[in-house]
Amino acid sequence: MGRIVLINVTGEDKPGLTSDITGIMAGYDVEILDVGQAVIHDSLTWGILIQVAKESDVAPLLKDLLFDLHEKGLQVTYRTVQPEEYQEWTTRQGKDCYKVTLLSRAINAEKVSRVSALTAAHGLNIEYITRLSGRSSLDKESLASQRACIEFSVRGTPNDSAALKTELLNLSSELDVDVALQEDTIYRRSRRLVVFDMDSTLIEAEVIDELAVEAGVGDEVAAITEQAMQGEIDFQESFRRRLGLLKGLDESALEKVAARLRLTEGAERLIKSLRALGYKTAIVSGGFTWFANNLKQKLGMDYIYANELEIIDGKVTGVVKGDIVDARKKAVLLKEIAAQEGIRLEQVIAVGDGANDLEMLAVAGLGIAFRAKPLVRQSARQSISTLGLDSILYLLGWHDRDLTGLKE
Repeated sequence: MGRIVLINVTGEDKPGLTSDITGIMAGYDVEILDVGQAVIHDSLTWGILIQVAKESDVAPLLKDLLFDLHEKGLQVTYRTVQPEEYQEWTTRQGKDCYKVTLLSRAINAEKVSRVSALTAAHGLNIEYITRLSGRSSLDKESLASQRACIEFSVRGTPNDSAALKTELLNLSSELDVDVALQEDTIYRRSRRLVVFDMDSTLIEAEVIDELAVEAGVGDEVAAITEQAMQGEIDFQESFRRRLGLLKGLDESALEKVAARLRLTEGAERLIKSLRALGYKTAIVSGGFTWFANNLKQKLGMDYIYANELEIIDGKVTGVVKGDIVDARKKAVLLKEIAAQEGIRLEQVIAVGDGANDLEMLAVAGLGIAFRAKPLVRQSARQSISTLGLDSILYLLGWHDRDLTGLKE
């Protein structure tokens, strides 16, 4: 079988290192079983696992390597790997693979320690760690707009998936971070459709609350909205009650509200990136088509579905045309869009913040509760509260450098 040898090289990164090392090996009968490297701030860690066919070649090969690498100022360690050890290592390839994504404005040692300890306690072993965000600025004044993300690739099967999710949520609240745990399936790497709620998701406000302010019934409508978002009352009931309070509102109020609506942090960057990468995007909202159409034009969304506000003689009538887009309808519309585009549900991402979004989040392959109420965060598979919408790109495995210079 020959001898299996693990060689590790550390030191200052140098161009052509892999070529030099494998070039020396090419003079012997060597099979490469594994190879990898990491560079942090020009400091290199490089490793290769080889099988040398002839025992008599091992000593001269190592001598040649050690001499060459010493000349380059690099440090080398090596050891023999027993066949049974290698065989045990290969069997681990069949274990489940997960991605643990840590999101925060800034990542300190405690956050990494606590997250990695929690995954280890549930039987998951870290294979490698990747920083997906760009390097953080040392300017503390920029912290409010900063993004930081580290992705852990782990293998194993969680001892108790439900308990792990609960503990990750508790940790997120305690440390002001978000932690996503996703099974690393082929669908995670091939999402094709992203469906968004509108109010308090793509935009920062609840439009119906803003219209209520213009109608002079802001407090009453806001109280009903909060009950609906918390899941305390049925959405259709809450919607009819709120809309009824807007009866008689002048149509010009819609323009006034639209002028002051703000996009959520990261929304524009996210949609631009998704479009450039060929994703389809949709708004499926319990809000109003009048405002959703504005967003469609501004952001270039592919689909919008929302409630059509009835206006007669320049006045809001207090009723909606057609069916109300509630939780059940949102899930149905998501499925219809996916079917029309020929996209599997496993390839769909849904993003929302309220109880009215839960059915939609549940049927999508990746359901994300965004800056959501506790009930929604606990029910959704993933949640983001600390960063903007563009942090969803990290959950897809994209590095900031991948997105630089993307053109639509």
